[in-house]
Amino acid sequence: MELLGPLFDDIKNEDIQIRLTAVRNLTTIAKALGPERTDKELLPMLNDVLENDEDEVLLSLAEELGKLRKLVTKPQMVLPILEALSKVEETVVRDKAVESLCIVATDIPNESFDDQFVTLVKRLASGDWFTPKTSASGLFHIAYSKATGASQGELRGLFKTLCEDDTPMVRRAAATNFKKLVPYIDADVISKEIVEIFKNVAKDDQDSVRLLVVEVCIAIAQKLTEEDNNLIVKPVVLACASDRSWRVRYMVASKFVDLVDSLGKNITQTDLIPAFVKLLKDTEAEVRTAAASKVTGVCRLLPLDTVIKTIIPVVKNLATDEAHTVRASLAGDVMGLAPLLGKEGTTEHLLDLFLQLLKDDTPDVRLSIIAKLSQVTTVIGLDQISQHLLPAIVELAEDRQWRIRLAIIEYIPLLAQQLGVQFYNEKLSSLCMQWLTDCVSSIREAATENLKKLTQVFGTDWAIECILPKVLEQVKSVNYLYRLTPLIAFATLASVSLRNK
Repeated sequence: MELLGPLFDDIKNEDIQIRLTAVRNLTTIAKALGPERTDKELLPMLNDVLENDEDEVLLSLAEELGKLRKLVTKPQMVLPILEALSKVEETVVRDKAVESLCIVATDIPNESFDDQFVTLVKRLASGDWFTPKTSASGLFHIAYSKATGASQGELRGLFKTLCEDDTPMVRRAAATNFKKLVPYIDADVISKEIVEIFKNVAKDDQDSVRLLVVEVCIAIAQKLTEEDNNLIVKPVVLACASDRSWRVRYMVASKFVDLVDSLGKNITQTDLIPAFVKLLKDTEAEVRTAAASKVTGVCRLLPLDTVIKTIIPVVKNLATDEAHTVRASLAGDVMGLAPLLGKEGTTEHLLDLFLQLLKDDTPDVRLSIIAKLSQVTTVIGLDQISQHLLPAIVELAEDRQWRIRLAIIEYIPLLAQQLGVQFYNEKLSSLCMQWLTDCVSSIREAATENLKKLTQVFGTDWAIECILPKVLEQVKSVNYLYRLTPLIAFATLASVSLRNK
């Protein structure tokens, strides 16, 4: 008891920080006590922490118990305390208790798993209050993966009950963890039993529950045949894509690439493309933004003529969307279409779109285009867009928001590599020197790092001839901060030249 006495006093201390420290030292104490004394003396003491303690202490206890499983005679010894923690009102404590329970479950021997862990899950799922039921939802997948056949049948029945619970929070928790359970269920069982649960969740009156069924669609589609997917999963996806709640439609748009990958080319080309086009035209900007970021991923599975006739016209309309977030999302993705269309197709169908986005009034849109420029230049070359590129770069380089200026600096070495040394010397060199005297210190530091990367691209001889003389001119500045920048630049450039030697 020489170790437990002070620990017990600390756990009972009125100071929360002292109690926290005591809980965080449990593994150290357990190692000193050994497994048997930890079972008999330390674990019973921890029950005192459960009563009327701060959530912060309970959270630490839930985390430490996951580690204690290795320091007791049997990992299941920590289950009762974790079960109690999974019933408390504070969500973060319950979530951490569930996380630790999943960890402990992996170490419980198969021969005692049903009696110890599956029984625990059943108790939680049959609780009177919503808190144990929500915790139980996060344990079904790990329980089902190791349970015997008979217990698996009971677990499926209990999970169905949670999906139909009167409390929305319970149904939401069950729907959240549905996708984790599906991979462990046989395909024939999914077709016979799980489909009914799946369809009921998809019809829930709470949109916060319905939106979660989108990820379940992906999990189930990966288990079923194309024929079954056509009959079971496809109708749910199409229903969600036209759901009255924009949040559900947003979830479909944000997961659309995963959906088409799971359902396959045939279903995608025949049934899902009209739904995707509708999402690109959705009345809510958030939905259009999510869909615009998936254009390239979806077009990978489509015939070229479908892309040109069906997708490209809608994409061109998005380039003038009233919401800048939609245009920025499109700009960050649409460049990926160039390799799919090839040089001729890109020149004919996409070049004007790229140039339009390069001239967009919003800096984020222009920045997104420049960041992905290499995807286009490798297909059609830089000559056709270089004359439009420089004005966009100059505007971004002088933007009022310093984070925009910082972002464009990071892209300069990549652009320089694509544009070549002559273009850089003629068009971009003065900009890079201008950043050395920026009013924001982060910009000045990034500017010196930019010179280092440019030296790595063009070589030390170029740096000696084109960079050093201009950096030396900064030494004459009347502002001491600007005179410091050349010193940092020299040290940075020296590291490059030393490595090259």
